[in-house]
Amino acid sequence: MTALSQHFLVITALGVDRPGIVNAITRHVSSCGCNIEDSRLAMLGEEFTFIMLLSGSWNAITLIESTLPLKGAELDLLIVMKRTAARPRPAMPATVWVQVEVPDSPHLIERFTALFDAHQMNIAELVSRTQPSDADTPAQLFIQITAHSPASQDASNIDQAFKALCTELNAQGSINVVNYTQHDEQDGVKQ
Repeated sequence: MTALSQHFLVITALGVDRPGIVNAITRHVSSCGCNIEDSRLAMLGEEFTFIMLLSGSWNAITLIESTLPLKGAELDLLIVMKRTAARPRPAMPATVWVQVEVPDSPHLIERFTALFDAHQMNIAELVSRTQPSDADTPAQLFIQITAHSPASQDASNIDQAFKALCTELNAQGSINVVNYTQHDEQDGVKQ
């Protein structure tokens, strides 16, 4: 299928977690002739959420749009769908990964996302979870962020700012900045 004949759909399914639910959704997607380009699954309390980017012919995408609401009702799922388009990826010559463990309090995730925003970095993935307190330790927040730096930015500038923020918040953190050169990017090799 040519790029022009490809159509794209973003789907979010939300419901109570139970065995076989993800398989039921992916089987339905396949039966409609769609391909799962990208997906994420997360458990949040007793609920799960499954986000997918689907591709397919116009007929396949239309079929999933018309049949998924009924399948969602059958599976007791909240389904949200939105058509989208393929997006050319701009040059992102650097990727930054951070991991943080910090005593939990309000606004912490916001502080770290603001750091990436201040360095004009695109957050590609953010995962957080709170470990409840027990008799010996206070509640701890664990954060993982993956971000990309556009070609116009120097990703190494964030290193010192991240360490200063960790010190200010009494957080344990690690940061890994991987720079890609134009030649290496074409060969898929990290520098």
